[in-house]
Amino acid sequence: MDLQLDARRALITGSSAGIGAAIADRLAAEGATVIIHGRDRQRAERRVQAIKSGGGRAEVVLGDLGRRVGAQQVVDSALAGGRVDILVANAGPFVEHTFDSATDQDWVDTFQANVVSAVGVIRGVLPAMRTNRWGRIITLGSRAAALPLPNMIDYSAAKAAVVNFTGALAKHLAGTGITANTVSPGVVVTPGMQIMFEQRAASAGYPRDWAELEPEVTQDYAPNPTGRLGRPEDIAAAVAFLVSPMAAYINGTTLRVDGGITPTINP
Repeated sequence: MDLQLDARRALITGSSAGIGAAIADRLAAEGATVIIHGRDRQRAERRVQAIKSGGGRAEVVLGDLGRRVGAQQVVDSALAGGRVDILVANAGPFVEHTFDSATDQDWVDTFQANVVSAVGVIRGVLPAMRTNRWGRIITLGSRAAALPLPNMIDYSAAKAAVVNFTGALAKHLAGTGITANTVSPGVVVTPGMQIMFEQRAASAGYPRDWAELEPEVTQDYAPNPTGRLGRPEDIAAAVAFLVSPMAAYINGTTLRVDGGITPTINP
């Protein structure tokens, strides 16, 4: 299926690795020019070279979205190369805090990295999208937005805020030709996630590698009707469709890409 993205330019925050990199790879394969964002120049440029070696078009922008001035820096760098038709606000690190362990600063940092940074980048790209009367905004949620996790209390709250403001943004942009939707992944296998579970196993006195741990994680931590954990490519496929012209009538929604792990019809 041709997703009609050849003439589009897409900024994907946090795209030098993990889910963001998979989204960038997929959009580039669909013909879009992708703007790889990260904090580490070498990692970002490696991703750009990988895309170019496959025949795609890619650029690099750098910036720390954990800082208040970071969003504007990223937007300014991206717009210096041309318009941005598609924004995928993927950046947003997950952290493990309980209510007792989360400090005031933890709450501030988590909301800055997951909510305020996304708002800042969106605010920066909207004027040109409005002028062009076309745009696609995707925010990344989480199953934790609908099923709050007690060991990720500030992260769960931040992702709920992302889902909420994206729905409100879609209404705010009524009649502009711009849509805003959230994609909410379930448990997705990334290098960071593998390391987290390997460290947990080692701390418990039963060190194992990921190949041994994955069946246990699937069964105990993320049981779902599909019987497997997600892959970054699963999220990328959903994003690619939502940013295409064919998804023009999908707006203000949350698409859960979680294998059915969320036992609710609510976002």
